[in-house]
Amino acid sequence: MVEDDGSRSPAISLHEIRERIDRSNQSKTSKVESQANPVLLLLLIWNSYRVLFADVEDGPFLQGRATQDLPMRIFFRRGFIRLLLVSGITWMLLILLVVLFHVLSCQSSINSLSERCRKDSKVYVILDTMGLVPKPQHRCSIPLADDPDSVVIPKRGTLNTIPEKISYFSVDEVPNTESQSFPLFGGHQSWAQREESFKLNKTMKVHCGFMQNGGAEMDAIDVEYAKKCRFVVASGIFDGYDIPHQPSNISRRSRKLFCFLMVVDEASLSFIKQNISVKEDKDGGKWVGIWRLVTLHHPPYDEPRRNGKVPKILTHRLYPQAQYSIWIDGKMELIVDPLLILERYLWRDKNTFAIACHKYHKSIYEEADAIKRRKRYARPLIDLHMKIYRYEGMEMWSPAKIQLVMSLRELSSYGNTHYSATCSAACGSMR
Repeated sequence: MVEDDGSRSPAISLHEIRERIDRSNQSKTSKVESQANPVLLLLLIWNSYRVLFADVEDGPFLQGRATQDLPMRIFFRRGFIRLLLVSGITWMLLILLVVLFHVLSCQSSINSLSERCRKDSKVYVILDTMGLVPKPQHRCSIPLADDPDSVVIPKRGTLNTIPEKISYFSVDEVPNTESQSFPLFGGHQSWAQREESFKLNKTMKVHCGFMQNGGAEMDAIDVEYAKKCRFVVASGIFDGYDIPHQPSNISRRSRKLFCFLMVVDEASLSFIKQNISVKEDKDGGKWVGIWRLVTLHHPPYDEPRRNGKVPKILTHRLYPQAQYSIWIDGKMELIVDPLLILERYLWRDKNTFAIACHKYHKSIYEEADAIKRRKRYARPLIDLHMKIYRYEGMEMWSPAKIQLVMSLRELSSYGNTHYSATCSAACGSMR
């Protein structure tokens, strides 16, 4: 009795078995050759997959065994598809969990995952206490004291230097020939006044910026807050290029002793508010972690680079009551207790000013060439700047010159004692 076509069980013919054995042998012999070609290797894998999971044709032989192996082949085929789906879903969930963990721990926006991270967030603090946050390694060891609480702050005396007393012009005297001119931040200083300001006397009155209606005005609440500061860690961000980096390894004593003041313009303040949370105290002061934000309204210059020099060089004018100050650029992070810095570089050797040598260049002319090569600034303006330096008498550096006088200094960080002599030197660099 002949069974119907729909009721016949699938079987493998002898001819089909021989063809599959031949293809398998060919794949083994060509395996070594295909290792050098990824495309051939993929084709061989796909061919083996088709042989393994291909539908079984009818035939007179091996009918019973084919019937037994068919459910196993169907199981493997469905399992392979399920494995792909489960792997894809698991991978997507893993990426989503990592993104959510970053946003929750850093409290930053998704658009800035690689560079914005708040180190005062709760999750970050917990991970730090567990020792899971790697500590940054300093490139060179600094011979500092071990305990900030053991540092003895010297009594502030008077130096036997000139000038003994210094005052500043605050009202811009506009020349008669420029009656329509607006007040300038540095004032309309004549060449005679400029030359006279470099002659040291016991009592001096010099131009040092911050003329009335000349720009760079602080809010009244920030002015009152700065009057309380005797020890200052100052920094600045302009044109919204960065966010404040929180200092680390700060002792309780330094937190009570120092004012951490971050000068920003209005564009930077808006940028910071968009990326991290800015808290306000009861008096209206703005805070980002340990930093007190000090907003400078009406920037005196039309270029952020020049505006950034105002708080960097004229720190004593922004915070006139400060006795000591440490400046660090906004791109940098303070990883050492400021008391240890003052003790090592100012108080230990009785210095009044400490600044690092440039890492690569020894002359301002070498720095100018490097800036032009990297296209950091307009070349004609750099050449004009160097021409003014040569006109003022600055010679090229050479090993025969005194290194202390002629070496190039790195102004990204420095420590300063606010004496009249150092304040006069800072004002001279802005003239």
